[in-house]
Amino acid sequence: MLTKRIIPCLDIKDGRTVKGVNFVDLRDAGDPVELGARYAAEMADELVFLDITATVEKRKTLVELVRHVAREINIPFTVGGGISSIADVSALLNAGADKVSINSSAVKRPELIDELSREFGNQCIVVAIDSRFADGVHVVNTHGGRTPTALETIKWAREAENRGAGEILLTSMDHDGTKAGFADELTAKVSETVGVPVIASGGGGTQEHFLDVFTKGKADAALAASIFHFQEVPIKELKEYLRDQNIPMRL
Repeated sequence: MLTKRIIPCLDIKDGRTVKGVNFVDLRDAGDPVELGARYAAEMADELVFLDITATVEKRKTLVELVRHVAREINIPFTVGGGISSIADVSALLNAGADKVSINSSAVKRPELIDELSREFGNQCIVVAIDSRFADGVHVVNTHGGRTPTALETIKWAREAENRGAGEILLTSMDHDGTKAGFADELTAKVSETVGVPVIASGGGGTQEHFLDVFTKGKADAALAASIFHFQEVPIKELKEYLRDQNIPMRL
């Protein structure tokens, strides 16, 4: 059985790591280079770096900061924020990223997924989906969660895979930052719909929440931010707990 992955996330604004609740009320969480190095030492399986205001501010991801983080880590590194072209991806891979995450640009022009997958291979392309429950339906949001769309989350996940996404990063905006548990039901629906790995994001607050998202939610990986940034749930202890619950872990 494939091992499950624990992935800390660096949400970056103005060069600093930040964290909020439901995508608002951001507070400072530290230096991304220092945090990245710490997570690599603490046995995180991967690291995700999301420049959360790049799209809204109509600019590219902070390539130099990506380069500085990449120098300090020896684990797979996914970078997202403001990516809209082959040239953007090339710059980030050259700076040390292993994978890229696209969201708003893929919704705006779905053909981008096909183009990037053909150019770099689908193992390099993560499609991030920021999902919110509205009027009885899970819908996709863009621009850092600021803009709702008419796309249904499940259908968009299926289309993203068909176009060449190698992985889906699914964030429940309703659960984000609440520490009340992941969106297990939604995660399970997406996991059952697509054949590529699904990373669950939003709501992780306790070790039991991670167990639930791997069992009930059928996730391949679980991503969290503040509980790791502020050392509320140590990664090594979390992975040992999950292993003891018969969840395959790399330790």
